[in-house]
Amino acid sequence: MTNRSNEMRPEIAAITSGAELKRWYWLKDELAAEAKRIALKSSDGKFSILDRIAHYLDTGERSLPSDNKPSPKSKFDWHSAILTPETIITDSYKNSQNVRRFFRAQIGEQFKITIGFMDWLKLNAGATLADAVTEYQRMTVAGERAPICDHNQFNQFTVDFLRDNPNDGMSELRRVWALKRALPSEDGRHVYERSDLEL
Repeated sequence: MTNRSNEMRPEIAAITSGAELKRWYWLKDELAAEAKRIALKSSDGKFSILDRIAHYLDTGERSLPSDNKPSPKSKFDWHSAILTPETIITDSYKNSQNVRRFFRAQIGEQFKITIGFMDWLKLNAGATLADAVTEYQRMTVAGERAPICDHNQFNQFTVDFLRDNPNDGMSELRRVWALKRALPSEDGRHVYERSDLEL
């Protein structure tokens, strides 16, 4: 159930706890500006910056525990190395034009990197590129669509809104989304509800 209170979103600089920060929807630019203002790293993805600011507000620590993760051990150059079906996927895997050329040669010009396939590649160090080709073909035959990541609230809101309101266009969707994201949310999620049309 959505919180329909008349609470106004506070200025980000006035927030004093991670929980309060995460109740509100923030643009990446807002988070990056706040991170810079309080001398935190601001060059990561939106949710890493959000987590870093929240962690700082709660602990006073300027970095997340995950900031100290070890660097990849492999020095394999995914940008220029000659790739074959026997090439082992390393912990340093990178999507590159070189990789795309390899997969197009193996699968055909219809090959497109999808989020689901990218995730599979990143999670399967030790497999071969031949294994990756097989997995891509399995995903394609199965018609698998990559799930929308939990943190991509606008994309999920868009899918759900348009499914429920097929006769409404993007201008109505954007109007409702702008009002929805201005509301607080106890869990930090802003999901579509039919009652949003009354906003």
